[in-house]
Amino acid sequence: MTHGRAPGAPGAGDAARRALRGLVMAATVRIHRPDAGYALDEPATFLGSGYFVAPSWVLTCAHVACGGEGGEVVVVYEPAPGRGMSAVSGHVAAALPEGAGSVPGNWPAPDLALVRLSEPVDHECVYLSERPAAYFGEGKVLYAGWTVVDGRLRMLDGTLTVQGTIGGWNADVQMRLGDNDLPDGVSGGPVIDPERGEVIGVLKSRSDHARGGTSTGLEQLRTLPVPAGELTTEPDDLYQAVVHAHDRYHRDRQRHPDARRHTWADVQGRLGSRPGQTLSPDERVQLLGRLADLPPPASTRSLLDLLDSLQDFEAPAPLPAPRGWRDGLGALYEYARDDGALYLVLDYAVHAMTADRPFLAPSTPAAEEALWAGIWQAAQRLGPGRRSALVERRMARMTARRPAPGPVGGPRGAPAGGPERSAAGQSSVLVEIVRRGWEPDRCDWSVFVVRSDGEAKRLKEVQRVPLADLPTHLSAPLKEAFRQCDTPGRPAVLQVATEHSLLALDVDEWRLGPEDERLGTQRPVVLRCSDRDQLTENGENSGYGANSGYGENSGYGAYPGYGAYGGNGEGGGIGRSRGTEAGGGQPAAAQDADHRLDIDEERRARWRWLHAHPVTAAVLDCDDGLRKPVPPVEELRGLSHGTVPVLCRFDARVGEGDAEGLARLVRGGFGVALWRRGYGLPETVCGEFHRGTLDQIAGPAGAHRLPEAVRDLRHRLRSGRPETFWAHGIALLYDDPHQPLPGAGDLLEAP
Repeated sequence: MTHGRAPGAPGAGDAARRALRGLVMAATVRIHRPDAGYALDEPATFLGSGYFVAPSWVLTCAHVACGGEGGEVVVVYEPAPGRGMSAVSGHVAAALPEGAGSVPGNWPAPDLALVRLSEPVDHECVYLSERPAAYFGEGKVLYAGWTVVDGRLRMLDGTLTVQGTIGGWNADVQMRLGDNDLPDGVSGGPVIDPERGEVIGVLKSRSDHARGGTSTGLEQLRTLPVPAGELTTEPDDLYQAVVHAHDRYHRDRQRHPDARRHTWADVQGRLGSRPGQTLSPDERVQLLGRLADLPPPASTRSLLDLLDSLQDFEAPAPLPAPRGWRDGLGALYEYARDDGALYLVLDYAVHAMTADRPFLAPSTPAAEEALWAGIWQAAQRLGPGRRSALVERRMARMTARRPAPGPVGGPRGAPAGGPERSAAGQSSVLVEIVRRGWEPDRCDWSVFVVRSDGEAKRLKEVQRVPLADLPTHLSAPLKEAFRQCDTPGRPAVLQVATEHSLLALDVDEWRLGPEDERLGTQRPVVLRCSDRDQLTENGENSGYGANSGYGENSGYGAYPGYGAYGGNGEGGGIGRSRGTEAGGGQPAAAQDADHRLDIDEERRARWRWLHAHPVTAAVLDCDDGLRKPVPPVEELRGLSHGTVPVLCRFDARVGEGDAEGLARLVRGGFGVALWRRGYGLPETVCGEFHRGTLDQIAGPAGAHRLPEAVRDLRHRLRSGRPETFWAHGIALLYDDPHQPLPGAGDLLEAP
């Protein structure tokens, strides 16, 4: 007997498997080109297979769906056994990866597409597993699809053996399947776990050299684009809209009083399935249906934090990270202990019921009450202590919950908690790039998710990557990190930490996919200098000190640019001169005293001043269009604490001089600086750059607004606004000395 299954009467298993096969085949469809017309059985227009995953939604392979014209296809299906085939037009609403084109014989993973029907029709839907396919392990799976047999289109189904995976943790992972033939046309069909009676993937390809092929796990749908703006309704997020519709469909089918056909939960019960070792299939669909009545999680980050807060749950989150309520429930299954599985599931449901909302629908209060009623009913199987704990948890979280925006119908774009809500506690993404000294054209890199409490979690690290190939290699881990950190309307800051000689990397120009926005217009991208301590040791300024610590940790990701600092006051600045006057409002006027300051203390003092007082831009390397060297370190230290240095003539391609100019700024104690990568821009742009930076930087708000201000500049530039053309190639050093990089000050680091 397989763990988690109950024995059945002789022959009951065979009947259940036949019923499962019927449900699968009822939901499996054919995809045709839009010129199919009334010739529904014409093989010439046949593109491949697919299956209904929610009312009016078909899941298939991207290479199948995109074989139509302009994203238009025809879906051919059978409404009910014996009723004959019907057709309905559809449109490709999303394809993964975005912007991929067909490669002969192949299509990039994950090769998934969602087709939205043009009109409502009556059809069956499969049950989608909430468990990642990576948890399936070894054994046999079922499959179904359409193919051409003797010149006619016929349904085909069978079994395949799981033989391992292809790829790693990212979107390229696929399940290897063998021991059966996969003819043309079955791509896009469902892959089914026969023990639990649930669909776990999509047939992707067949092997050219052996029997079998590959499939893509359903969890890859979590990589669908996250909306850039605030969620105001469920349809704003395609992923949430589809999976919520799926869960409500199965809940409604299960409790429909006139239902005469077997449901997926019925068949799963006959197979002996026990989701999470504690729920019956009926209990599961009821719970998921009630969760789907709620607004979705406010963000992936909020869902991960919710899972982390569960007292009886200690396990790494699966990748791609959970994104919806059903994903979080599936993450609990593999780690639930027999004696605490039910309590863990119910505790999770209480957290979901009392979570912060991205929006409120008119039905949300009633949905919360219905979910609590279901939780309390199931809690009668627990002891009195745990029942009381659930009640107390519900009351405490309801009391502490932030007010959500009102019911749909108000203005779009207001963040949960009000328009002035600060994102000071938002997580950020950090990329560390280390050039290999003996291979200067290659580097090692790491991607971290940095929580607002300062904890940095490494997602991925790779060695010996060509510098020129960094965007390609970083695409998948960065997308995963952004999913974990972004919140609606507030994309997480991307911090890029590298040595001073690589600060010219144009990370803000990178695209993570052919159709993706440039990173610099998508989110704030800031640079940090990772070798400033080495510059200290090798530099000319003996007052720089050998202190490797960054000072106090005020919370990684609590970016001052999002309101952690405030207040007004007098700022200082310099004119076109390189003099050492402190300027108005400079707190430490005497140059001799500046020299005696420990440079790390001075750096922290500059940072605090910049974020609490007005700031002034000072162009240091250009005088009326003529290049001049960046002032020496001692002269830079004499600048006002309210000064943001600006480099107009920076061009890393001309030699070591410009990189050395940046190094002087770092050695001089500046954590905020602005420059543009010249790259042959016409000289006439120079004056506009001076004026533009002065206008953008100078002001009463302080430096905390600069990461978002630079992103806004890049966005307007890409929108074709001539008044922002001066900002082409703009880059921002924003290196908070209170936020140490992971491992800062460590003598040794485990491999």
